[in-house]
Parts: sequence; structure tokens; C-alpha cells
Amino acid sequence: MSESFSRAARSAREMARMLLRWLVLALPIGLLCGGIGTAFHLAVEAVTELRGAHGWLLWLLPAAGLAIVALYKGTKCEGVGTNNVIRAVQSGEAVSPLLVPAIFFGTVLTHLCGGSAGREGAALQMGGSIGYNIAKLFHFPDHDRRTATVCGMAAFFSALFGTPLAATLFAMMVEDVGLSFSVAFVPGFCAALLAYGISLACGIAPTRFALSAVPALGILPILQVALLGVACAAITRLFCLLLHAAEHQLPKRLPNPWVRVVLGGVVVVALSYLMGVGRYNGAGMGVITAAVEQGQALPWDFICKILLTAITLASGFKGGEVVPSFYIGATFGCVFGPLLGLPAGFSAAVAMVAVFCGAANTLVPSLLLAYELFGGAGLELIALGCGLSYMLSGYHGLYSSQTFLSDKFHSEYTAKWEARLHH
Repeated sequence: MSESFSRAARSAREMARMLLRWLVLALPIGLLCGGIGTAFHLAVEAVTELRGAHGWLLWLLPAAGLAIVALYKGTKCEGVGTNNVIRAVQSGEAVSPLLVPAIFFGTVLTHLCGGSAGREGAALQMGGSIGYNIAKLFHFPDHDRRTATVCGMAAFFSALFGTPLAATLFAMMVEDVGLSFSVAFVPGFCAALLAYGISLACGIAPTRFALSAVPALGILPILQVALLGVACAAITRLFCLLLHAAEHQLPKRLPNPWVRVVLGGVVVVALSYLMGVGRYNGAGMGVITAAVEQGQALPWDFICKILLTAITLASGFKGGEVVPSFYIGATFGCVFGPLLGLPAGFSAAVAMVAVFCGAANTLVPSLLLAYELFGGAGLELIALGCGLSYMLSGYHGLYSSQTFLSDKFHSEYTAKWEARLHH
């Protein structure tokens, strides 16, 4: 009896020690990611307003590209991106602390001069770098640095979008499709909540959308949303195909990064004037809001955004792919949904999350994201659209470093999972 009690006491002490260890790690990560994330959000918002007031800044995009290339060469972060952070979670690969200023100022310059990109790529990279290097500073072992990297990604994502639960699950599940890095949930969620609180205290409103017309759950809406989900899978495949084709072909045809970024900037400027200055530049949150809340979008919006985002990122400008996936999904759903008989705003909401889900290959985080963005309205129908988009979007996505450890169609693990087990 006394021996059993002693074992239980030792186990309780060990659990308390580990919990304290993770909370001690989450505190500085949440504080630092919350502070830098808030500053980053304010900087991107400020330069977006500045570009809106001074349209001539678009003409400086090629010059901004040269500054970004110089910045990345100076910090020795050339070729480093979100895929490196994902590999850090998978295998403990080091993440340079210099990635934080490089991606911060690179993304701000891209948004200032009208590159078509999002913000979350910077969030994942900065958050992952901060988490990894704080764990390294505290002399945490390699496997715990992986957990710290997830914590940083969750915290920074939460500070930007105001979705702490979705941010935590996204950071836990984005690296290995079919596997949840569940040990990171408590420290990651604590860091995300702390970062979210800091952003709120600084006056940053969380990203939320009001849905005006949500169909009741029934046979007809289910069939309509199912068709929309299938269409979103096709749009997801198109987006990822063009994005990766541009990322592979442009460096091959234009190996000099200085020439590539200048020519890419010139093309983005020319296409912006051809398609409509301001509508496809930057993140485009205004267009997303109009599609979801007002049911307003142009039939060609999603194609234009796919094209400009692919050119912007492949040329060497910095940003992310998640907000563009929101834009592409929302504008596509807003136009295609009414053809199926769905309200435009609601179908924009469904497609917005469904395209993100298929592109990022993160089913459960997408459902939580929908809950946090829309307050739970129409969640069952949105989940159906997400599920079909996830299943039919295939085995490619925004991040080439993702590994698929389970099959999307069969109840079996993939060869990569077997290799991971043997390793």
C-alpha cells in the first residue's frame, strides 16, 4: 500500500513538474509573440492604409523587391520560409532568430507596395522562430524545442487573427496530416490565449464575420453545400497547382533573385492596372468582408487573386497563402453558391473555410476556425463543405514540407507513416 502511494506521489510530482515546465515556456513565448504580433498587425494595417491613400506606392514594388532580397541576403535567410518551420516541428531542424526581422520587414514592404500576399506566413515563421529560440535559450532538449516551435506558431497566429483555439490546433496538425502533436496543446493554447489577450489590450479587434442568411439544416441545403464543397476542392487544386508551378518554374527560368523580383514586381504592377488597382493587392480583407457579409464579389475575383498571389510569392516577395485562400474561397463561393440556390454571403463563408481546409490539409482546425469566425452559425453545413474539400483536394497543399501519414480515402496509414515508425 505504501509503495503504491509512493509511486502515485512520484507520478503526481513528475506531472506537476512537467506542467510547470510547459507553463514557464508558454509565458515568454506568449508575451513575445503577442507583442511582436500586435506590432506586426499594426504595421501591416498602417502600410495598407498608406498605400490606399497614395496609389503611386504600387510603382515602387520592384524597388521593394530589391530591398527584400538584400534583407534576406544580409540576414542569411535566403530560401527560408514556412516549410523550414514545419520541418523544425517534424525533425527539430534549427530556425534562425534572424528570420523574425527578415519576414517582418519583408512582409511589411510587400504590403506597402501592393504585392498580393497574406500575413499568416509571416506569423508562422516568426512565431516558430521565437518559440524555437526561446526553448534553445532555456536549454530545452531537441524534442521539446519542437513543442516550443508549435507554441510560437499558435501564439503568433492567434495574435493576428484572434482565433486562439483554431490557431493552436492548426499549429499542432499542419506539419503531419493525420497526426496531432497533442503534447503541445496545453502550452500552445496557453501561449495563444496570452498573445490574444495582448492583442485585445492593444485595441486589435479579432477577425469576425456576421452572417445574415444561414439556411436551416435540411436535405436540399445539404445537397447544395455538398456540390459547393466539391467545387471548392477543384478551386483548391487549381490554386495549389499554379502556386507551386510558379514557385518551381520562375527560379528555373530566372535564377538571379535580383532580376526575378524586379521582373515579378513589374508584372504585378501591370496586371494590377489591367485587373483593377487595389482590389487584388495586399491581403484583400475588405473584399473578403464584402463577399461574406454583403454577398458582393466579381465573377473573376478568385482567378485574378490566384494569378497575382502566385506571381508575387514566386518572385521573392514575402507574405502568406492563407489569407489569399480565404479571398479565393470567399469570392468563388459568393459567385458560385447562388447558382446552386444558396445565399451568396453564406456560400462565401462555406467556400472561404473549405478552400483553406483543402489547401492547408487541416480539417479539424478549419472547423474550429469556422466556429470562431462565424460564431457557430451554419457550422454543420460548413463542416460538410470542408470535409468534401479536404477529401477531394488530393495530397498536395500550400506547404510542400507537409507529410501525409494517413490516407484520405482508405482506413490505412501511408508509407511515410511506416517509415516514421521504423525511424
